Parts: sequence; C-alpha cells; structure tokens
Amino acid sequence: MAELIKLSDRFYVYPYEKQTDRPNLFYIKGDDYSVVIDAGNSPKHVQEFYDCLRSNNLDLPEYTIISHWHWDHTFGLCAINGVSISSENTKNKLIEVSKWKWNIDDMRKREETGEDIAFCNDCILIEYENLDDIKVVATDEVVDDELKLDLGGIEVDILHRVSTHSDDTLYVYIKDEKALIVEDADNCDFYDNDYYDPVKLKEMIEFFESLDYEFHYLGHAERETKKQAIDRLNKVLDDIKK
Repeated sequence: MAELIKLSDRFYVYPYEKQTDRPNLFYIKGDDYSVVIDAGNSPKHVQEFYDCLRSNNLDLPEYTIISHWHWDHTFGLCAINGVSISSENTKNKLIEVSKWKWNIDDMRKREETGEDIAFCNDCILIEYENLDDIKVVATDEVVDDELKLDLGGIEVDILHRVSTHSDDTLYVYIKDEKALIVEDADNCDFYDNDYYDPVKLKEMIEFFESLDYEFHYLGHAERETKKQAIDRLNKVLDDIKK
C-alpha cells in the first residue's frame, strides 16, 4: 500500500502505482470541507487511500471531483464518501460504461470495436481478482463550464477546458497552492492511436500559459513545473508540425 505524501498543510497526494495503472489521487483540506481529485480504479484503491487519510487524522472527503471517465479514475466511485462531481460528458459516458458486461469475451470484443483498449483491460484483470466485483456508477453532480468551491481557508476552481486526452476533462486549479491538477489531460488520445490533435494541443498550451501557477500535477508521473510541462508540450507540437 502506498503512503500519503504531504505537499503542504492543505494539500496531499496518494501516489500512483504502475502495476495496475492506479493514478495519483489528490486531497485538499479545507476548514469546512475536503476534496479529493479522482476516485481511483477500484473500491480497494479507495479504501487503501481512505485508510491513509484516517491514519493521518484527515477527514474523508465531502466532494470527489472526477477528471475524466477512464476506468482508472472512476471505477472506485461506488465506494467513495460524499458527493461526486464531473463534466456532463463524463457522467453520460459512465452511464454508458455501466451497461458494459465484464467478462473476457466482451472485454476483447470492445477492444476490436475500439470502445476500449487492451492496456486498460490487462490492468483491470490484475486489479480485479473477480470481474463481477466491477460496479460502474455515474457521478452525482455536473459542471458545465466552471465551478468555484470554497472549502474554508482555501478555494478550488473546477474548470472544464480543452484536453488532448479526453474531451470530458475537468482541471482543478488551486491558486493558493500555485497548483494545477491536470491528471491525464495533456496526454495523447489513447483511444485514437495515441494521437495528439495539434489544434487542441495549441489551445491547451495557451490555457496553461494563461493561469498563474507553479506546479503541474499529473496522473501517472511526478509533478512538473509549469515551464517544464509547457516546454514538453511545445516540443510535441513542434514535432507534429515537422
């Protein structure tokens, strides 16, 4: 089990794990409410995270913000505490996924149709000893464009903006922490042959440049500085142009 990492008095991360593609889960502590970014890839993932919160005398979250619909960020939704928030597109996609059947044959068929990808299914088979334990649920509330949450002593801005990874993406901007939580948003689109749409990429870079922040928090990697992230993405854009 991973250990909770304290980034500041109000900001923590439960780190990613490569074996089953578990993403970073972020925790923001307010005086009145607490928020978590993403629901993990299984109820087991959620419970391990919550055990870490309890052992650090931190309250369970009143809100869980979902960055996008992919399984590793949402399959723990059925086990979270409090209210979940996503974009409307995420909620609609989760309603669709909740109707999927979870057995080897159906999983491989979805790979053939492009509904899902082999990497995800291979990780699911490691995370879940019993596929019948998969329970996909939709989120409780949706954000159209943006939403500000006052947690008491700290505010978070939830922003529905362009992403090269998934069109339903929400970003979480924490001005007081000089932090932008992007999770997987600046990755390529794994469902479209690892493709970076150059128009979306340029718009996304401009969005990052417009925000005042220092650290760029990713889903499956260590944090970067804003400059490191923008330089990395500009190189991708230059390579596409060439």
